[in-house]
This record gives sequence, C-alpha cells and structure tokens, in this order.
Amino acid sequence: MGAEQQNTTPLSGAYRAVWRWHFYAGLLVMPVLMLLALTGALYLFRDEIDHAVYRRMIEVPVSAQQTDPEAWAAAAAQVADGRAAGVILPAEPDQAARIRVDRPDGSQRTVFVDPHTGHVTGVTSYGGVMETIKQIHSLDLFGPMMNLLVEIVAGWTIVLFATGLYLWWPRRRQAGVLALTSTDTRRRPFWRDLHALTGIYVGGVVLFLAVTGMPWSAVWGDRVMDVVKTSGLGRPPAPVAGAWQTAEHADHPQGAGWTMDGMVLPAHAHHVATAGLSEVIVLAEAAHLPRPYAVSIPKADATTWTVTAQVTRVQDTRALYIDPAQKKVVADIGYGQFGAGAKAIEWGIYTHQGTQFGSINRWVMLAGCIGVWLLAISGLMMWWKRRPPRLSRGLIGAPPAPDGLKLRVAVLAIVLPLCVLYPLTGASLVVALLGERLIRAIIRSRPAAA
Repeated sequence: MGAEQQNTTPLSGAYRAVWRWHFYAGLLVMPVLMLLALTGALYLFRDEIDHAVYRRMIEVPVSAQQTDPEAWAAAAAQVADGRAAGVILPAEPDQAARIRVDRPDGSQRTVFVDPHTGHVTGVTSYGGVMETIKQIHSLDLFGPMMNLLVEIVAGWTIVLFATGLYLWWPRRRQAGVLALTSTDTRRRPFWRDLHALTGIYVGGVVLFLAVTGMPWSAVWGDRVMDVVKTSGLGRPPAPVAGAWQTAEHADHPQGAGWTMDGMVLPAHAHHVATAGLSEVIVLAEAAHLPRPYAVSIPKADATTWTVTAQVTRVQDTRALYIDPAQKKVVADIGYGQFGAGAKAIEWGIYTHQGTQFGSINRWVMLAGCIGVWLLAISGLMMWWKRRPPRLSRGLIGAPPAPDGLKLRVAVLAIVLPLCVLYPLTGASLVVALLGERLIRAIIRSRPAAA
C-alpha cells in the first residue's frame, strides 16, 4: 500500500524505515501470495469448475428407482481396484454419487456412480481438479514441509498491511489517498496511487484472508487447536458411550471441518450383525440430515461411521456418529455445541471460503484475490521506474536504510509482536535480518571502482 512522498522535503527517518520493511516484506512473500490468491480465486468457484470439468460424469438421468448403496460401493471398488472408504450422496436426483476408493498403493480415486442403476459413470483422481487446486493453495502438493510457508506468508502479509497503512497515511502530502492523482501510466505517480488505493480498498480483505487462513498452517494451526481443546473452547464433550479418538488417516471423516477433523468414537466391536452402508444412510435420513452429505466408511470395526452435512453456512454444520454394532446414532454434533473458540475459527473458515454470506461473500473474497495481483503488479512497476541503473553491483533498489538505532527499534516494535504471535514468521525475520547484514558486509568489502 505504500508510496513515497511527492514533495521537496526529505523523507523522515521513520518513513524510510517503515518503507524499507514494506519493500522487503513484499519481496519475500508476494510471489507466494500471488499463487495463493490465484488458486484461492479458482476455489471460490469450485462447484462451477467441478461441474464444467466433470459434467458427463456428474449428470445422470432421473429415475424413480434406486439401487442398493452397497452396489454403488462394490462397483466403485471394482473399477478403482481398492476399498470404498466414503460416499457423498448428491443433493439432486440427476447427480451421481461420489465414492472415494482407497487403493493398496496408498493412492485414492473418486468414482462417480449412477445411484439409480449402480453403473459407474467415470473415475478421476481423488477430488479431481479442485482437489489439486486445493493442494496447491495449501502448498501440500509440494510436500508437507511447504505448508510451513503458509504461516510465514500469512504473518508477513500482516506486516505488509500494517506498514502499508502507515505509508498511505496522508500527512498533508500531494498524493492520491482516496482517488488517483495521475492518469498517465507512463509516470510513477500513477502506479504509486494505484498501489496505495488498491491496498486501502481491499487490504482489509487480504488481511482477513491471511488471518483466517492460519488454522490450516502446520505450526500455528496445531498450537491453536491444542489451546482451544485444553481450554474447553473447542469441540463438545464426547457422549457417555466413549471419548473422542483420533482416527487413522484412512478413517478420517470426510468434510468434518476444522473442529471435528479426524475425530471418531469407539464402537462396540465383535458383534456378529453390524450396520452396512444402506442402514447407515437410513439412519441419517431418519435423523433428517439434509443432502448432500458424506458417509465415511471406517476400515476398523471398532470405529463409528461418521456422516457429515456438506453445508455452505457454519451454523448448519452437523455430524452424526453411528455405531454399526448398535445400529444407532450415538452422537449428533452441531455448531451450537462448539465452544466459543471453535465457533469463531469455523466462522472465519467458511467466510474465507466465500460461502458464509452467499454470493456477496464470494465476490468480496474475489476482490481481495484480484487486489493481491494489482498490488504486486503496481509494486513491481514502481520498483522498475525507480530501479538503480547498475543492479549488478548488488543494489536492488530497496529504500535507503534510516539513520539511528532508535528508528529501527521503533519499526521492530510494529513487527515483533506479530512475529511472537506467529513463530515461523519470527524465525524468517531473524533470517532476513542476518541475510541483509551479510549482503551489506559483502558490498562494503568490495573494492571501489576506479
């Protein structure tokens, strides 16, 4: 959001210090932030993209008859050569059921099955193209360690917002603070004003996306989950039948959400007669669980089946835990039973995904994603127009360092609290400071040109 002052007075030391931090924060995170914005924008339209890509697999003729759900699972398991581990029942009768199949080699497939005939209409990798986009967005596609980068980027995005707001503040200068002061794209003031105005108009959305995306991060998200659980502000207590248990990876319930992710209940094992997929669906329908919903089929006999509503508003969140041995619902967990901490985080997640408040929610989040690209492009153009003539000498066009230790400490007072809140951001700050000192030492040690 920052811009240099357009007057004849020299920049203050505080302004130069903040500008320098803003510059380096943008340099550090903007490429990754652009990737997250692009994939996030696509994910906002996941239903439309999914239907466009897999239309022939999804759409089926409407019929009054319906085959046995066990037949769906059997057909999917045979085609994908694995175990049927979950079923998503469609919202409409002209849509196929989606069966998740776990294969012996550890891979997964999504199999589309016509619920009226039991015929397979198509097979894709698990979750299809939208699952790939989701994994790119979380950086999980590039390996589990790359998810750590999400926390670093989110923390530095907050630094960008805080320093950019300081730089934008008018201070009686001749610069665009609410409207463009220059329409000539060849001049730097145009890009400066575009950068500042984009930041001030959509910066709040970008900040919200950064903060609400943190629950998915590997370090901060796990730490907050632990705090929420131990403080009684998270998931509700388990029913008398047993305590919450963390399921094996293969038995993780589909679509359970952040609060109930991976949670199951123990079932009565060693019973001769146990409920199958058909009986579990009957129990879910009897509990008036609206479609679409996902049925997770546990691999372990001593684990409950989990049926989760696939909803767009957080207040509609609901999960049924069904004991196959007793053939009954042993827990019916809804949003109202969550603690205050879990409610706040879940609300943030649904709003982050653009579904909580309907279409307006999606378009506001999209504006934030587009804003990230405008900020990046305008920031690059500003740098290009003020870049030093000899980049090869180690000068990259960073704002000049301020004089005086007090000014640097004052700026760190803005940055350090965020780094304490987000440990990985703090670690990256230390690396950045050491790296800058090393580079400056190398430049000073070079002999001056004759």
